[in-house]
Amino acid sequence: MEGYKHNLEDFRDKALGLVSTRSFPAIVATADAMLKASGVTLVGYEKIGSGHCTAIVRGGFSDVRLAVETGAETAEQIGQLISSSLIPRPLANLEVVLPIGSRLSQLTQGERDSRLSNQAIGLLETRGFPAMVGAADAMLKAADVQLSAHETIGAGLCTAIIRGSVTNVALALEAGMHEAQRIGELNAVMVIPRPLDDLEQTLPIASCWLEQPKPLRLPIAVKEVEKELVELELPELPDLKHLSAPTEE
Repeated sequence: MEGYKHNLEDFRDKALGLVSTRSFPAIVATADAMLKASGVTLVGYEKIGSGHCTAIVRGGFSDVRLAVETGAETAEQIGQLISSSLIPRPLANLEVVLPIGSRLSQLTQGERDSRLSNQAIGLLETRGFPAMVGAADAMLKAADVQLSAHETIGAGLCTAIIRGSVTNVALALEAGMHEAQRIGELNAVMVIPRPLDDLEQTLPIASCWLEQPKPLRLPIAVKEVEKELVELELPELPDLKHLSAPTEE
């Protein structure tokens, strides 16, 4: 009951904002615009298939309203807007249907550390996995970028996510676009310069780019070693009572 009251206080005088688009690069660009427009927190993304993605933000009512208006305008400009919504004073139990619980725990426990932070993000979306893999290969060979992860959102849509300087990301995306069109179908391309930390934390990233504590190495066969020591036959020692002390001459 106390936990519920605590959650209720967290949601009081707050609002939730939702904007939906038809592609993953579009929703990332929309979320970036929302974050830079006002002081909101990006809760996360909801992907329901058929290419539909929703960015969810949380904050004060006026901040969320401005973020939703900006996000909807951004998505509409790139021809990807599906819908937008503003929910004032949501009840705490509403988080059951939102990707909010895990995100809030990340915020309270500390954000993950990425080796590729504070660089531009490039997103290239194709319809079909072979086209995405071919585009990713072309991007890595064309410029000094790192392939951080990929995202699938249904309807055959796959997004390769790269990071690097703005110049390198732009050069890599140009090469990736040509390769994606050669192999299959190119759906969307997006460059996010100087992404905010909040956006960084909600994007998928390969585990190899996360700073993780190294596990403590222990002997694998500890039990086997102990067993061998127990079974080891030691030589019999003479009885000290029956030994005569050496005499001095």
